[in-house]
Amino acid sequence: MSAELGERLHAGCQALGLALDETQRVKLLDFMGLLQKWNKVYNLTAVRNTEEMLTHHLLDSLAAVAPLQRHLAAGQGGAAPRLLDVGSGGGLPGVVFAICCPGLDVSCVDTVAKKAAFIQQAAAALQLSNLHGLHARVENLDGPFDVVSCRAFAALADFTAWSRQALAPHGVWLAMKGRHPQDEIDALPGDVQVFHVEQLTVPGLQAERCIVWLRPVA
Repeated sequence: MSAELGERLHAGCQALGLALDETQRVKLLDFMGLLQKWNKVYNLTAVRNTEEMLTHHLLDSLAAVAPLQRHLAAGQGGAAPRLLDVGSGGGLPGVVFAICCPGLDVSCVDTVAKKAAFIQQAAAALQLSNLHGLHARVENLDGPFDVVSCRAFAALADFTAWSRQALAPHGVWLAMKGRHPQDEIDALPGDVQVFHVEQLTVPGLQAERCIVWLRPVA
């Protein structure tokens, strides 16, 4: 990866308020390289241009890291928190979370075997012992996971219904969306509560982005 790309990633991280060290930034660019390499055979993502991959994939996923870190910092101590990334595909944002939050145990689940295999390959190549690829349907997974995340995966009602049994009793859902999805929020059942909609600004991307934070209501 070029020095210019590294500089743009560094500038993007600074704009997002992320204090990532050089090792983490190198791993992010190495992950992007792996994604491009495997994409030629496995069709992991429709985005193939390096510049677009940086903004639409890396920086877009990185925009959710600081909000996730703040949530984790406010949580209970004890065992390492666990995150399940649903419909992870090429590992976005799951692999990015694993690189940026080394104390977080991240599992990326996808129904497509080759995508789960790619995550396992990325975990080995990037030496991420906190990253796991799971080939499964999320409805068949048991938890408990402290955070269940997704990025452009499904409508909120489906996402929460399918992954509910995997969520820890105190857990939350983190759904990355484009514009504020009011229609999806209105369609949620009464036992799911939206407790925060957080607007995101992605460096170099002129598009609306937000995180919808949800939790089950007893």
